Amino acid sequence: MKDGKKEKKLLDKINSPKDLKKLSLDELQKVSDELREFLIESVSKTGGHFGSNLGVVELTVALHKVFNTPKDLIVWDVGHQAYPHKIITGRKNQLHTIRQKGGLAPFPKKGESIYDTFSVGHSSTSISVAAGLAVANKKNNKQIVAVIGDGALTGGMALEALNHAGDIKADMLVILNDNKMSISPNVGGMGKYLTRLISSPAYLKLRKKGNKILKGVPVIQELVRRAEVYAKGMVTPGTMFEELGFGYYGPIDGHDLKSLAEVLENLKKVKGPRFLHIITKKGKGYAPAENDKLSLHAVKPFSIDVEEKVTDICPKKLTYSKVFSDWICDKAQQEKKLQAITPAMGAGSGLEEFSKKFSSRYHDVGIAEQHAMTFAAGLAAAGQKPVVAIYSSFLQRAYDQLIHDVALENLDVLIAIDRAGIVGADGATHNGSFDLSFLRCVPNLIVMAPSDEDECRDMLEAGFEYNGPAIVRYPRGCTNGKYQNKKREKIEIGRGKILRPGKKIAILVFGAMLERCAKVAEELDTTLVNMRFVKPLDEKLITELAKNHQYFITVEDNVVMGGAGSAVNEFVANNNLNVKIKNIGLPDEFLAHGSRDEVLADAGLSEEKIKEVIEEFVK
Repeated sequence: MKDGKKEKKLLDKINSPKDLKKLSLDELQKVSDELREFLIESVSKTGGHFGSNLGVVELTVALHKVFNTPKDLIVWDVGHQAYPHKIITGRKNQLHTIRQKGGLAPFPKKGESIYDTFSVGHSSTSISVAAGLAVANKKNNKQIVAVIGDGALTGGMALEALNHAGDIKADMLVILNDNKMSISPNVGGMGKYLTRLISSPAYLKLRKKGNKILKGVPVIQELVRRAEVYAKGMVTPGTMFEELGFGYYGPIDGHDLKSLAEVLENLKKVKGPRFLHIITKKGKGYAPAENDKLSLHAVKPFSIDVEEKVTDICPKKLTYSKVFSDWICDKAQQEKKLQAITPAMGAGSGLEEFSKKFSSRYHDVGIAEQHAMTFAAGLAAAGQKPVVAIYSSFLQRAYDQLIHDVALENLDVLIAIDRAGIVGADGATHNGSFDLSFLRCVPNLIVMAPSDEDECRDMLEAGFEYNGPAIVRYPRGCTNGKYQNKKREKIEIGRGKILRPGKKIAILVFGAMLERCAKVAEELDTTLVNMRFVKPLDEKLITELAKNHQYFITVEDNVVMGGAGSAVNEFVANNNLNVKIKNIGLPDEFLAHGSRDEVLADAGLSEEKIKEVIEEFVK
């Protein structure tokens, strides 16, 4: 405080990256410190991605200081870590709206800012995008940068992109943000010195001169190149990247702003594929997040001064993930062949408890959805009972493996699909809007959609006991709170259930929309049917219902095109049933972020909208 007034912060003067260009390194460090404080204060009030953003503050400041954005192009992998980028690029005063309806997107989004090079949300895509940008901008004198985390680097797509970019000698820089030291903990004076040395103009000039001299004797030139690669490999972990065609630099301290800026300035002058390895601390600057990197990766609003886990989204109810967790732990006690597989979503999918109790049967394969599915196929082929826990939007990446390696072989694999339907705040990249459409067309699959937590557990049991590929898909978040520790119901494959008899209209519900449809059925005095199975469809029940109903209304939290309602349409048309049909589901568009209820309402899946559509249809 000065003269009774609050001291003006440097961060308040930063409205675009241009404002960073005028500042000294000391001032940039002050901006970084203030940015980290602002992040902690802001995200504690709104919730959002937390630990990863705290870890990239200095890197973000250095990137926007050194590079001429938006002319130079920065691609952020996944985008969990892009809050500091949003703040520096003029969105600081909007950060309190992030992940809310009408507010800032949770990840970089091309239409939101000229500084957002590419819309992201899924992992391991940045190097592919950057390689494409590098090829397209060969003559435009633009710097192309991809920022990727050590987790995302485990994704096969990232490795494919590295292989290709190195081969074509793409003029681009890949920055590995290593916040787990999973590649190497080699951070110290030698590493920093070596990186400064091998990125310096003097070293690069000497290297270029040597290559020129040896050009006439390619065998000797290749020998020297390999000697250099392996010599560097003795003190750095970069041999693999060098072999892929990248010049490797690092590892360096990702929180040392001076070193970062110096190395980035040097690397701007280097042509071809470059790979900079930095070490950061996830949650940097907030002790609870530093100590609990998993729980504080993404948070709900919390008190800054209280060291506690703040991710409980259903304090008085179970989540569907917890229902799955309880079931799989109980089942593993009885079934010794059960093997649990997840592509880097162990905590989110509810496998934390399983991983502790049955560690030898727990397989987190990293961000490798394709491998996860075919790995499960291999286990099943050898007589094991694999259960794949995967998010709906990430299953999209394993579609070929699901068809070719699991369904075609008719293997005994249970796939537990979490985050089906609308996820809410994470938006279009994470909504599970399409799974019923792309699953119901695959032969040999059984596809179940539970309406509540009791049914979810019973379907997991039915899917596990079924001899063949079975799928149970359920939404993110809270159940309806009606879980009963009762004698379990044995689910009959392909059979739905009439819950309420009514007149003239039958509402056929697939999955989690049942509770809101139940109130509509009461008000309109309609028949209410819990269809349970998208595949096989309960054709016998539909045929019986058509005899004494004039209208079918299908309701699902999947896109209408090709979804569960389309399955009913096909059966009715093919069998000349005398009934009119209206399909209610998600529209043919990518739905923006907001709360789950807000997004469902905008999509026409609130109780009021469902009732309104039915009344208009039968009028």
